[in-house]
Amino acid sequence: MIDWTDRHCRYFHRLLSRRARLYTEMITTGALLHGDVARHLRFDDAEHPVALQLGGSEPADLAACARLGEQWGYDEINLNCGCPSERVQRGAFGACLMAEPQLVADCVKAMRDALQNPERVPVTVKHRVGIDRVERYDFVRDFVGTVAEAGCTTFIVHARNAWLQGLSPKENREIPPLRYEFVHRLKRDFPSLKVVINGGLTSDAQVLEQLQGADSPQAAADQAGGGPVPLDGAMIGREAYHNPWWLASWDRLYFGEPGSAATREDIEERMVDYMLRMQAEEGLGWYGIARHMLGLRHGLPGARRWRQVWSDHRLKGEDPRQVMALAHQGVERAEHAGA
Repeated sequence: MIDWTDRHCRYFHRLLSRRARLYTEMITTGALLHGDVARHLRFDDAEHPVALQLGGSEPADLAACARLGEQWGYDEINLNCGCPSERVQRGAFGACLMAEPQLVADCVKAMRDALQNPERVPVTVKHRVGIDRVERYDFVRDFVGTVAEAGCTTFIVHARNAWLQGLSPKENREIPPLRYEFVHRLKRDFPSLKVVINGGLTSDAQVLEQLQGADSPQAAADQAGGGPVPLDGAMIGREAYHNPWWLASWDRLYFGEPGSAATREDIEERMVDYMLRMQAEEGLGWYGIARHMLGLRHGLPGARRWRQVWSDHRLKGEDPRQVMALAHQGVERAEHAGA
């Protein structure tokens, strides 16, 4: 989610769900140790709970960055061992780290040792179920077992292999088959760990099936595994970004809390207020912030025209309140025309 889940995106998502845990885009250790720390780590207090996701493979560097994350107030430090991009591979981190479980364990231990309170700010790991054509369950089982010995108690598992050669990052999210049964086997083999599933989840029915351990074709396919078991959470990536209104039901459905009474228009107005605040406090234009909410009216009449207005670079110099008014006029015209 590099360049996607920045602080403005997370502020927007927090308006939709009070309880869902938000994650930063992956930030490399080099960017923090040799770049602008404030630009990468600052966030709005409203974003809590929020996790800092790091990319790196040197224990000392990751320890220093984990310490920075704790100092800046993050609620979790996550090590990415799942990204398959060539750029990440050249840095010797991401999914290729799954081939070196002891190194990952050393990284986790160094990060935990660097924190003042590793119980309050846990170190977690996001990873795949395998790399390349290695499709044996024991590969991911042994990876998790080794890393857990270093003190990691939460594993976020993208239920696809990462093919390190021959597939683009986009293809890596679509072509390798989903193996949800491997994630359930991990929870069954490591019941004391928190196991969170990721990959291919686009509806509440799918999420509930995984969280509740309901029978499913994918889980039933693992005859040796003993069937599905309840999992501890689900991570949603691009579907949440492209269809953000989905988040508005999560507090009620997954946390047992009253859902927000806010409408999409309410959320849009609050984002305009945020744009104006960012303009006043930091001199930021609204255009780079608005891109994160373009899916807000996904599936509604006039959504296309609404997106066109909010993404029109010719309007960059306008007050965002005026842009919002133009976008609503476009929706009204589209609805009147039956578009």
